[in-house]
Amino acid sequence: MTTSYNPSANYELKVWDVEFRRAPKRQLLARVYQPQGTGPFPVLLDVHGGAWHDKDRLANVPMCEAAAKSGILVVAIDTTLSHEAPYPASVQDAHYGIRWLKHRAPEWNGDPATLGVLGSSSGGHVAELVAMRPRDPRYAALPLAQAPGIDATVNYVATRSPISDCHARYEHMVKTDRPEMIKKSKMYFDPWESIFEGNPAKILERGEKVTLPPLLIMQGELDSNVPWQIQEKFAQAWRAAGGECELEIFKGCEHMWIQEPGPQTDRAHEVLKAFISRQLRALRKAA
Repeated sequence: MTTSYNPSANYELKVWDVEFRRAPKRQLLARVYQPQGTGPFPVLLDVHGGAWHDKDRLANVPMCEAAAKSGILVVAIDTTLSHEAPYPASVQDAHYGIRWLKHRAPEWNGDPATLGVLGSSSGGHVAELVAMRPRDPRYAALPLAQAPGIDATVNYVATRSPISDCHARYEHMVKTDRPEMIKKSKMYFDPWESIFEGNPAKILERGEKVTLPPLLIMQGELDSNVPWQIQEKFAQAWRAAGGECELEIFKGCEHMWIQEPGPQTDRAHEVLKAFISRQLRALRKAA
């Protein structure tokens, strides 16, 4: 691998939208953040949050821009929302997105061999599932006709406030009387038993044979959606299963702290870039 990366670099960006996938109910789009330089650049796929029910490819613009300016080809995709189709539809979109981006990255000056995935909140849940089960035939149900031989393996997973244990998070929503969030969980996990089957924490508890790429979890200390204790337990389980996991707790921060400028948001950007840099160095060493 000849791709280099300097997390302290500062590139100008070209940003535009492209058609990603024609879903049954709408056209899903992707936003491309392309550094303007020689390249080739490492590649990052962003999967948005929104409790599986809301938001789109624009949900994580500040972090996407920060990563791209440091010299990463970042592509953020729309995914199917729960009122359009329940689990595993959004996971299928992300699985397709990984393969699609590996295919498209060279034309945007990206190196597909370096691809990692970034997921926020429910997007973190989706990113973890795809990374853990890259060859699951249910997740791979959307064919990529242009490049049928490409797989959905990733080099690393970076997350911000991921819903790593969907059922523990649901129980927290019940305990704290959050009816809208309860409704969104039930809409996505339909039938309800899928909240256990498609649950990264439960997958590890069951001892399923899965892929465990290096994982970063950035978590707000005061997150009322996903308590940090859930993330700590999941990080320990990931390590116990043989994977590498870095857990960074952001003091005084709630669920969406990274949407507002400030020292902790800056720190999140630096933590992300440093994590990616370490993974890329490991890739070069292994090549």
